[in-house]
Amino acid sequence: MNSFVDMHVLMSPCRVPLGRVYLVGAGPGNADLLTLRAARLLAQADVVVHDHLVGPDVLALIGAGAERIYAGKERSNHSMGQPDINDLLVRLAQAGRQVVRLKGGDPFVFGRGGEELQALAAAGVPFEVVPGITAACGVAAYAGIPLTHRDFAQSCTFVTGHLKDGSFDLDWAMLTRPRQTVVIYMGLTGLATICAKLIEQGLPPDWPAAVVGHGTLASQRVVTATLATLAAAVEREGLRSPCMTIVGEVVRLRDELAWFGDQQAGATAQATTQALAV
Repeated sequence: MNSFVDMHVLMSPCRVPLGRVYLVGAGPGNADLLTLRAARLLAQADVVVHDHLVGPDVLALIGAGAERIYAGKERSNHSMGQPDINDLLVRLAQAGRQVVRLKGGDPFVFGRGGEELQALAAAGVPFEVVPGITAACGVAAYAGIPLTHRDFAQSCTFVTGHLKDGSFDLDWAMLTRPRQTVVIYMGLTGLATICAKLIEQGLPPDWPAAVVGHGTLASQRVVTATLATLAAAVEREGLRSPCMTIVGEVVRLRDELAWFGDQQAGATAQATTQALAV
């Protein structure tokens, strides 16, 4: 051995090939609504880091040999802070693992997927984004409430109902513009306040609104009412998270267009199982 290159190769420590992170949208809950790409990656992953809103039917598609890491965030109960999740993804990829970061809905719609990718990019970790059906679209479809309609709504706005510093950080004037649909993520806890604010900002008390619980699943429940009566109706029916609120005249179409019920849920689940077994 007489070349500098040969000596350098001998003296260099062995390096583990860099892994890859797949940022995958799990859709609104029903496993049948996963993309084919998402299902294939779940079957092939070395490790899956998943959120709270990813249901058991989706988790059942994870390969038998994969490690599962729960990184869920529930109200006032975060199993892992966002900086810790970012660091975890970087470390797993640097250890040579093929990582699926599995998020409910679409990772770029209130999923903080952009923040996680920024951390990966800064660390030089390769990644891929696999979009999912965002919860607003999936839940509305299964509730029989079109988000746009030529007669009622020419635009649709997605907002989050999270509290910030004890008050709602929402643009109320924008949310009360005519001929639009407003979809509110994570707004169940403050539903009465949200409805009151929308009325205060100019929407009529009898404006149509709905809350959909466990959308797209066999346990789905839909409560339709008005802004003045919605909070009481939801409380009376005992809806619990995860829920989504839809406000706008399109809610009037629910009775006419509702199609999803127990029979359809069972058929969908059976079709999913059969398709994945092929």
